[in-house]
Amino acid sequence: MRVGLLTEGDFPHACGDASPWYDRLVRGLGQHRFDVYALSRAPHRAGERRAPLPPHVGRVRTAPLWTTGEDGVAHGRRARRRFTECYGELVRAVCASTGARGAGAGMGADAGSGDLADRFGSALYGLAELARETGGLAGALRSDTAVRALEHACRAPGTPRTAREAGVSDLLAVTAHLERALRPLSLDWYDDDGLGAADLCHATAGGPAALGGLLARYFCGVPLLVTEYGVRLRGHYLTLGPDAATPAVRTLLAAFHGRLAAEVYRRAEILTPGNAHARRWQERCGADRARIRTVYPGMAADRFTEAGESPDRGDADTLVWVGRVDPTKDLVSLLHAFAEVRREEPRARLRIVGAPSGAEGAAYLGHCRVLAARLFPDEAEGAYAAGDNPVSFREIGAPEIPTLPDAYAAGAVVVLSSAVEGFPVGLVEAMFCGRATVSTDVGAVVEVIGGTGLVVPPRNPRALAEACVALLRDPERRERLGAAARARALELFTVERNTAAFHGLYLEVVSHCPVRRVVLDETGEPLPFAAPAESRVPGHWTGPTARALPRAIPGWVTSTPVRATPTAVEAAR
Repeated sequence: MRVGLLTEGDFPHACGDASPWYDRLVRGLGQHRFDVYALSRAPHRAGERRAPLPPHVGRVRTAPLWTTGEDGVAHGRRARRRFTECYGELVRAVCASTGARGAGAGMGADAGSGDLADRFGSALYGLAELARETGGLAGALRSDTAVRALEHACRAPGTPRTAREAGVSDLLAVTAHLERALRPLSLDWYDDDGLGAADLCHATAGGPAALGGLLARYFCGVPLLVTEYGVRLRGHYLTLGPDAATPAVRTLLAAFHGRLAAEVYRRAEILTPGNAHARRWQERCGADRARIRTVYPGMAADRFTEAGESPDRGDADTLVWVGRVDPTKDLVSLLHAFAEVRREEPRARLRIVGAPSGAEGAAYLGHCRVLAARLFPDEAEGAYAAGDNPVSFREIGAPEIPTLPDAYAAGAVVVLSSAVEGFPVGLVEAMFCGRATVSTDVGAVVEVIGGTGLVVPPRNPRALAEACVALLRDPERRERLGAAARARALELFTVERNTAAFHGLYLEVVSHCPVRRVVLDETGEPLPFAAPAESRVPGHWTGPTARALPRAIPGWVTSTPVRATPTAVEAAR
């Protein structure tokens, strides 16, 4: 099978421990051919050498999104008129979505259907057709025409007040954001030399990252599978907070991303959220439950085997926190909880292991260090070597913590204190290491832990402290929970299980959505799955009776089988 893999981020430069889940997926599915289409947002990767890829990766095409996107296309009067009509309809649908639900536009049981969804989709594909005919829309999407179209949509009768109050700076900011989000419209990926030759498009994220799959489906009929391990719409809401933009900008961009998410969800043949938390977001945005399959992320368990199977369970008095340091991890609550733990268990220690995430994370880490010094004034961190300091801040690679498994193995209990979380990767790593855990009830934590650890409400230091004390005082309970957690992680969250799940889904999608034409390779031979599977079975499978057969999965869009020519059948055999 030929799979067009749509990615976003550092892939294929990232490798080793930093490799994304879809890199491990590609390496585990050597029976298929993968063509990678990457939207790159990291200019520092442009000059780097690519990580070695397996031989069944046919090509890698990258579209840099950090550039200005100049395409040098000059549109004539007719093309400009079409652009004004399509873009104007798109932004009118966006502005109309900012009504009663405000920043939640696009969400709700009717988000993926109705007049607004149809108007948004028609305008989006109209822009895609124009980009295909003219060579690109980069300049048009940044033009004064685009700004004026957005302004007219915001000032139209019936538009909510928040959108009507958008000023010039707001209009410019929204236009610039839409231009970046819609850049996949101008790519030359949607023909028989690109995604059109694929048997299946697999988008590894929603939102703009899945836009290429929508266009391949629209232009070439290629079925689309979308995987979301972190819901892009939710991430957008969290990133674009009150301090990042004005109310008008936040409302308009939330409406746009809500509409785009709804279009992706209603067009994809299958959606694979990574947990029930992401699944609920997709359903809230209008996704059809019949087309949703939960597939947990696959993680490499081998590197944690030694820590998980070792009889040494770490320092019995030590709590460990491991992760990326930023405000969403709520280390402030953890430090306050640990102060209460120390009052109950004076010998307790807390190791915070992790590097800050950007400038905000560095500032937050500094704040946590100051708070720790204030909570424990008589125990300066310089005394840690003597064992007197209860709190330490370290990074992976320090002499006492050379590797990630060593960080988890350093203590008896692993703590997750997050206030916001998607899929808790660190929690799964602790489970692989056979550690008892105390976690906050956020994101997919309860689904992941499944009764093999203690879960407390977020931002509740007292409850966090009580759970930690309970485990510190009961070594037998820690041992039972750690063993159960490791068994659960090995059963549900390994790379092998993830790879097997996607292999089955690939075959399921292609069997219901055969490509409607024969695509030949360099030697003139039909590509695998290019002809419908029923063309290989004797009998009249393409007549009226066959067309009347019920679809196996409600809501799936299937192409009408076409009988292959004898030449194609013989070649396929």
